[in-house]
Amino acid sequence: MHTSTRTRALLGGVVLAVATVALWWAWLGWDTQYTVDPETSSTSGPYEGWQVVGCVLSLMALAAVGGWLFSPWLVVPVMTVSFTAAWAWRAATSDDSGLWVIGAVGMLVGLASGSTAVSAGVRLFRRRREASLTSPRDASRR
Repeated sequence: MHTSTRTRALLGGVVLAVATVALWWAWLGWDTQYTVDPETSSTSGPYEGWQVVGCVLSLMALAAVGGWLFSPWLVVPVMTVSFTAAWAWRAATSDDSGLWVIGAVGMLVGLASGSTAVSAGVRLFRRRREASLTSPRDASRR
């Protein structure tokens, strides 16, 4: 691997990690309030549905940009580990039951699956697009 390619991958990984953690904080990290229903005494939260949907859509957009600019081999582990670590850190410090571990495993699997699908799909789309733009058949049409 060429030095500039390694540097680009390293910087890309750092930017992806920072952006991923920033998305966690922007959508979920700041919310620590649980809601207790006074009639049933059931507890829910701390996140609202709109927060989770916004976070997922933002992560999908980041994975798409990452897949366009970098290899999914970089995007998937960086996004998965960064987000899961941030989420797990907060969950572990606020959950005495230990059930946060189950959530962290679910988060890890979901992020790995989602970021793989999105970044690999965008990467495949980019390669096909570039191949069609550089094929000799298309050059004669210009």
